[in-house]
Amino acid sequence: MTRKEKPIRTLYSFPHKLGADRICYTAWQQLDGLSKAGVEVLAIAGALQRAVPPGVTAKTTLARGKIRLPYKALGRMRTFALHDWLVARQLKGLKDKIDIIHVWPLGARRTLQEAARLGIPTVLERANAHTRYAYESVQRECELIGVALPPNHEHAFNAEILRQEEIEYKLADRLLCPSEFTLKTFLDQGYPRDQLARHIYGYDETLYYPASDKQAKEKRGLTMLFVGVCAVRKGLHFALEAWLKSPASEDGTFLIAGEFLPAYQAKLAPLLSHPSVRVLGHRRDVPELMRAADILVLPSIEEGFGLVCTDAIGSLCVPLVSEACTDLCCHMRNSLVHPIADVETLTQHISLIHADRGLLQRLQEGCRETAPSVTWTAAGIVLADVYKQVISQQRAKVA
Repeated sequence: MTRKEKPIRTLYSFPHKLGADRICYTAWQQLDGLSKAGVEVLAIAGALQRAVPPGVTAKTTLARGKIRLPYKALGRMRTFALHDWLVARQLKGLKDKIDIIHVWPLGARRTLQEAARLGIPTVLERANAHTRYAYESVQRECELIGVALPPNHEHAFNAEILRQEEIEYKLADRLLCPSEFTLKTFLDQGYPRDQLARHIYGYDETLYYPASDKQAKEKRGLTMLFVGVCAVRKGLHFALEAWLKSPASEDGTFLIAGEFLPAYQAKLAPLLSHPSVRVLGHRRDVPELMRAADILVLPSIEEGFGLVCTDAIGSLCVPLVSEACTDLCCHMRNSLVHPIADVETLTQHISLIHADRGLLQRLQEGCRETAPSVTWTAAGIVLADVYKQVISQQRAKVA
């Protein structure tokens, strides 16, 4: 913000436990980036798992002090609906104190409707691809490899969730897409381009940074790392197949950090038993693992962004990723990118790094050059600019 500009005032509605894991971590970091970008943020969350960043004002809908309404008490969907109703009730009194409303899925319908009535512009976060695409692509792959998802799995088809999310999509002034892949899944479903806004996620440079002596070493085996939930959508089966086809598996190590869907682990058991593969389970030392690894593999069939990609870039752990991952991974600049489900190309990429450590060094330098532009602070600036555009366009319509 320049001194002549008034700060943007944002209401940030988040129905989950702000500051917990996964999207709750993403939301917290997003708030921190917005605050550093000069945005005045009122965050209304279901509950706080962690104190909000400096400069952010916080309220909760499902907690008072140490007393919390357990999400399981009403069920997830009813709890999100309650949060949405409580936020929507506050909008009339906040109308002159906010410029834009930022909402998250499944807890936004009433808020979006009331914001439209009051003439307040809105943006809806899309941490994943279009839900219909996500359901269908994951289901196809599950059928192909013979793994059944539990009925309550987050990527098992749920008609009610899809219905509610598609209502929210239509009500929002803009859908915030963190990658070109996410944006394309909405275009393919018929959404107009001018309803889709691009932004990015980032990484925490205080946690993810390179080892002081990180460099490509000619004489040791390659270390490849997978981080995330070990589920079909992340394409771990592609990574295992490609690794074992590559000569890198002869003297290298493939580290897998994450919890498995039991049926998926059973299916992959023969591949996981290879002596070069180490299953680590859920880990809290991911930054250290990235600093020690040469490459990160993420061959997802569906992603919203792939946060581990920017974490890896910050750690100089070169991403080998599918086209479903963030476009901040640029082929032959800071990453190697393969078509979705293309095991042969991924095998070639692993083998190429194994054979040419000079290429690994060049890609690490590409990561070093990219890293400053993909922090959470940088992401906050990008998002603040999106807010400005949406607010300006809304005012132009009214004028």
